Amino acid sequence: MNEGWHDVCATGEIDDEDLITLDVAGEHVAIYNTPEGFFATQGMCTHENESLGDGLVMDGVIECPLHQGRFCVQSGKALSAPVTVDLKTYEIKIENDRIFICI
Repeated sequence: MNEGWHDVCATGEIDDEDLITLDVAGEHVAIYNTPEGFFATQGMCTHENESLGDGLVMDGVIECPLHQGRFCVQSGKALSAPVTVDLKTYEIKIENDRIFICI
């Protein structure tokens, strides 16, 4: 595997319109399964450093479980108060039904 790429899970491990969070190469990341495909962002909200793991994913948006700030899962863009700082995003690729993330 190319340097920086990490095998993180099988595609079937993430339900439709859902996410998983995990630690990869020292980073807490969130991986989302959306109708547009799989995406990855940092796994902690930029507002209060809350894990997005219990957040709600709908229409390509993750809502933080603490204060309901919302982010686009594809671009990481902060969409609604109280969040104002975008999430870091990570490149993903799928090979043989496995999800790889580049850190």
